Amino acid sequence: MLEKIKKREEVSDEFKWKINDLCESDEKWNELFDEASKKINKITRFKGKLSSLKDSDSFGKILFDCLKTRDSVGQITETVYVYANLRSNEDSSNSKYQAMSGKADTLIVLYSSACSFIEPEILEVPESMVISALEDSSELQIYRHYIENILRSKEHILPAREEDILARVYEIAQAPDNIFGMLNNADLKFDDIKDEKGNIVPLTHGKYISYLESPNREVRKQAFDSCYRAYLKQKNTLAAIYGASVKKDVFFSGIRNYNSSLEAALFATNVPVEVYKNLVATVSKFLPLLHRYVDIRKKKLGLDELHMYDLYAPIVENADTKMPYEKAKEIIVKALEPMGKEYVEQLKKGLDGGWIDIYENEGKRSGAYAWGAYGCHPFVSLNYDDNINSMFTLVHEMGHAMHSYYTWSNQPYIYGDYTIFVAEVASTVNEALLMEYLLKTTSDKKAKAYLINYFLEQFRGTLFRQTMFAEFELITHDLVEKGESLTYDGLCKIYRDLNAKYFGKNIVIDEEIDREWSRIPHFYNAFYVYQYATGYSAAIALSRKILNENGSDNYIEFLKGGSSKYSIDLLKIAGVDMSVSKPIEDAMGVFEGLLDEILAID
Repeated sequence: MLEKIKKREEVSDEFKWKINDLCESDEKWNELFDEASKKINKITRFKGKLSSLKDSDSFGKILFDCLKTRDSVGQITETVYVYANLRSNEDSSNSKYQAMSGKADTLIVLYSSACSFIEPEILEVPESMVISALEDSSELQIYRHYIENILRSKEHILPAREEDILARVYEIAQAPDNIFGMLNNADLKFDDIKDEKGNIVPLTHGKYISYLESPNREVRKQAFDSCYRAYLKQKNTLAAIYGASVKKDVFFSGIRNYNSSLEAALFATNVPVEVYKNLVATVSKFLPLLHRYVDIRKKKLGLDELHMYDLYAPIVENADTKMPYEKAKEIIVKALEPMGKEYVEQLKKGLDGGWIDIYENEGKRSGAYAWGAYGCHPFVSLNYDDNINSMFTLVHEMGHAMHSYYTWSNQPYIYGDYTIFVAEVASTVNEALLMEYLLKTTSDKKAKAYLINYFLEQFRGTLFRQTMFAEFELITHDLVEKGESLTYDGLCKIYRDLNAKYFGKNIVIDEEIDREWSRIPHFYNAFYVYQYATGYSAAIALSRKILNENGSDNYIEFLKGGSSKYSIDLLKIAGVDMSVSKPIEDAMGVFEGLLDEILAID
């Protein structure tokens, strides 16, 4: 019997987020859209004034008025943009919200274009006058870090006319990401498979990992084959889309006078290139541990050959992995109690207060994410599947959401965001605390073995896998920077070689895995995924501080920081220094200990 995925309107409202908390209706959205469109002109009235002023007092006053106006309009524009895209993500086949999303994209471009003169004009002013204005104006103090960061980036910001052109090009530059998203979420169709009971069931993005976790090997293989058969049919299109994305990255890095696209991607967060390369080098040094885990997995599963589709299968037979949503919420609240009373109370409000869109429906964006707009609570999108993996996804995304809550509650709009470098720390600390709680409260050997393996899988999927992704991006961008082309066959070979390097000799590198690169949406946000690996390393250290040193106070201060400081400095507030290899090496020590522990369980 074919399992039916519900349409959006068939899902009960109790399982949907309360998007009207952000904007009360589509009619109100139209009003905000019109308001933002008109107010954008208020920003352009400052154009030409900043660079023409001759004394620091006048400059400081006009600069403050300009930035205040920009941020006021930006907050409305952000609300318009987020609402439209959240609605669009609910069902990508809904033409009304697709149209609203398109209008919102255009508005963002207009807003960015209107603001594009500000930073170039600040840089046209003598640096001494900017610094004097900062020292003399109490109003400008709120923008001190922002302005100092602009001065740091002086050599990479272009004259106003060129910045305006780049802002207008932004919408075109997003084409590879947008095209991949529509192909992947709306147009790509997988062949149905048979489940453990022989029922014909649809394969979806949301169900794919669940099928790979099946104890039935034939189900795993069917899901694996069906998935990559669909991507094979689009192979040349996918190669062209990804190739265009990498060329876009290289183009913008060159235009802005960076030495590489990697440097360009890391510069905004002031993360040295060496941090990225050190991650790849350090993880490479510890790959024998991953090879050892592959060997353990092969033996525990009792297989003559371990295939790539066996990497997610439970190595503990008959372990209960079911986790209904309501039970997951209860466990998460208990697990995060070491964060302190205030954190837990707000967490409960988020879990029960309309922050979360819980279940999959037709056309809903795949995966999970947390997002929102300053001035409202954050939102979380899930495709919850009643298992432990979904519970960890929930606690992960609530880490992002709580980070946003603390930031928006304590920072002005200008610092109301935070970098991915620190964002993945907040989400992964939550995961680590949940795992520690589960391990401590589980006495059953089989269940404990399952959890240890799940913890090992977090290391494999986050620290090792994301670093492999990071190395793939490093290779592909380097090739384009050297003037070489990215072809489908070439991309598959790069990816196959990396799988062989990371997983070792005791696993079959199936041909299908060669094209896994073609289904990774994160690759369209270049040099993004390494932060999952660095964040995981930092999170392991911080979770132990919270548990063993009662260190939640410093951690909460970190969550409140937003983007008011550079990422590495914010982490130092929490107690971790990511400019050195030690957090990664320490994480590898935990991984090695888990390998020993799972071998000790009969």
